[in-house]
Order: sequence, then structure tokens, then C-alpha cells
Amino acid sequence: MNSEEIRDFCLSKPGVEESFPFDEETLVFKVMGKIFLFLPLERGQTISLKFPPKDIPELQDKYPAVIPAFHLNKTHWAAVVLDGSIPPKKIIHWINQSHDLVVSKMPKKLRVALAEGRFTDR
Repeated sequence: MNSEEIRDFCLSKPGVEESFPFDEETLVFKVMGKIFLFLPLERGQTISLKFPPKDIPELQDKYPAVIPAFHLNKTHWAAVVLDGSIPPKKIIHWINQSHDLVVSKMPKKLRVALAEGRFTDR
């Protein structure tokens, strides 16, 4: 997958917005105001995603393209190098998982609003 395909997929998910909150290089995707994916545009082809902490060491052992996330908490975040070694279906699964992890930590009111299509209610 390339960065444009990832961008399109993220923006197709309900309640997702993109922005450049930190610099003009790192595109950030949020669901209802909470970050679930970082896409650095200038630093090579990587994405940073939220993972269940118990899964990260196993994923890093199994996939050389899964590496520690730059400037993020290594317990909860990992970077995925988009070098073609990981099938697109797996990347889509990980994006969905990151999105779902972030949503699962939201208050019930926000989860209900997202499910009902009220994306701006916070």
C-alpha cells in the first residue's frame, strides 16, 4: 500500500479527520479527536499505529517491517514500513485494529455518537 491508499482508506472510516497538528510533514488521522495513525510524508514510507501492547514484540519478531515507532510510546505504538513485505490486507487489518482500540477507550457517549453517525458530538 502507498500513502495515498492509506489516506483514502482512513478517510473512508466514520468520524475520521486528517490534520497536521505537529508539523507540515506528519499527517495525523483522528477518530472523534483521538489519534489512531501517523503518516510521515517526508521521512520515507512508514505509518505508526496503535497496537495491543502484548502483540508488539511478537509482530516485531514476525515482521521485520514492524519497528519501534518514532517519538511515540513503544508500549502502545509501532511503525510499519511500507516496503511491500506486508500484504495490504494485513495493513488494513492493523489500521482497523488501531482505530478500534482508540474507539474502545472513548467514553460510551462518544462511542454511541460514532455508531449513530454523530461525528462532531464530543
